[in-house]
Amino acid sequence: NPLEPALEHPVLQRLQVHYRIALGRGDAVAIDLTHRRGRRQRRLCATGQRRQLRQAVDDLLARLFVEDQLPSSNEYLRERFSQGAGHGEVCFVELQTAGRGRRGRVWSTPWGQSLMVSMGWRFESGVNALEGLSLAVGVVVSQVLEQYGVAPKLKWPNDVLLAEQGGELGKLAGILIEVTGDAAGPCEVVIGIGMNLMLPDSLRATIDQPVAALFDAQPGISRNQLAADMVSGLLSMLAGFEAGGFAPWLDAWNQRHAYSGLPIRVIQGERTSDAVAGDVDESGNLWVTENGHARRLSGGEISVRRRL
Repeated sequence: NPLEPALEHPVLQRLQVHYRIALGRGDAVAIDLTHRRGRRQRRLCATGQRRQLRQAVDDLLARLFVEDQLPSSNEYLRERFSQGAGHGEVCFVELQTAGRGRRGRVWSTPWGQSLMVSMGWRFESGVNALEGLSLAVGVVVSQVLEQYGVAPKLKWPNDVLLAEQGGELGKLAGILIEVTGDAAGPCEVVIGIGMNLMLPDSLRATIDQPVAALFDAQPGISRNQLAADMVSGLLSMLAGFEAGGFAPWLDAWNQRHAYSGLPIRVIQGERTSDAVAGDVDESGNLWVTENGHARRLSGGEISVRRRL
């Protein structure tokens, strides 16, 4: 790409530079280069990401958007679906002003210090074909991170954890899946992932749970390469999920299960109970033991916490 050597010029490293370019498929993306707090950071770049995708996976990618700021990347792709597009589309955003996670929680990080991506996919078999999808996404994210030398763990149903200094597991990434459609017919899915790359101490102090940041463990990772690897892995998984379901991902999830065999607290609305975590099954349900009896947890508004 002839633009890239120019962006390395030291004069441009002191400026914020915006290019609007048209990709071969008509994608409009922005690229900028900026100093923030004395540290040069390159903005996520759609051209670089597409160049790093395998050809077989690139064929699954309809459009790739990189936005500087949006209320929500999930909302952006839901709107794309309402316009007759959305399938196979991916949207990265540097800053979300109204991002949210599971159970309506706010997801907020400073500009350029996280990896926030949403992906749209249409399933013809209906909502029932989506059992375990969020867990399969977690496996893909973990497998990508393992290529960079880190060892994430998975917390049912939608979190990716990473050990901080001292060994405590903190939340590295969250997964939010939103579905429109019906149980029997076609449905449209938006998969949202937010991953902490850097977390200033001032932000950590406002978060009410243990958290982790990828660059604390591996500071030299390229955001663009990581983004391309995530897109490649997720598109490959989605292409086969409707036919194969969660079963091919089951063992990989259980191998990375953060709380397998450990005491946990099950939170369902205002109700809490103590249990011991077992494995997940082919439908993505988590089996636990409560008072000597097996119980199946089936997602929804249920969450679990490690019980010390």
